[in-house]
Order: sequence, then C-alpha cells, then structure tokens
Amino acid sequence: MKWLTAALLIVFAGGPACADGCARSLDYILNDLAGELPRPAAAYRTLFDVCVQTLGIVNVHDAYLMKDGGIAILPKKNSVFATASTMAAFCRKFPHNTPHFITRRESQHGLTTGLVVMMRSVNSDACQKIMDEK
Repeated sequence: MKWLTAALLIVFAGGPACADGCARSLDYILNDLAGELPRPAAAYRTLFDVCVQTLGIVNVHDAYLMKDGGIAILPKKNSVFATASTMAAFCRKFPHNTPHFITRRESQHGLTTGLVVMMRSVNSDACQKIMDEK
C-alpha cells in the first residue's frame, strides 16, 4: 500500500509541470493532495473550464488551477509587453477571475503541479481591480 501512495505522489505531486496543467492541477486538487479546500469541488470544475480556455490565449504556454481559486499562467514569453497583452486578453475573457503569472524566478526552481497548485495569488490583482470595476 505504501508503494501505491508513493507512486501516486510522484505522478500527481512530483511530476514536472507540462502542457496539461489544467487537468493535472484539477486531479491534484480533487484527489485531496492539496489539503483542505477553501471552495467546493464544483467551483474547481468550473475553474477548470476557465483554465482550458486560457490555453487558447496568445502567449500562454500552460495554465493551472490554484487552490485559492486563481489561474496560474506559464507564459511563452515573459516580457512586460507580452505579459500585459496576455493579462488584458485574460481579463476581457474572464473578468471575474484572478490570473497569476509564473515568473522566471519561480519556474527556475523546478515547477511541479503540486507547487503551482499551492502558490498563492494574493500578490496578483483580480481582473475586476485591473479593469477598475466594482
């Protein structure tokens, strides 16, 4: 039984983050690997749809669900202009969500699905704030 638990942790927590971040992060969250959830499971399934649609935005290499309800975005290009353009496109499409751009520094530390899921989007601005809506 211990080897099965270890194998699951390697698959869900220790595997490198790659182009199916939405599915991996949803599995990670719903399989209780992220601990107690601040939202109901249905909210993460809805957030999964946002995550998948985020993959279609220009400059998005991959996207992930975050435990706190944000969407982590791994950009293809990490310049100020590219990030601003991607953020604008995301916020036009999903005005009630919070994008969190994974920085070069964060990605250099070796991303795993578990690390991305557990990141906090507190330093990220919600689209409503960016677009100055109340």
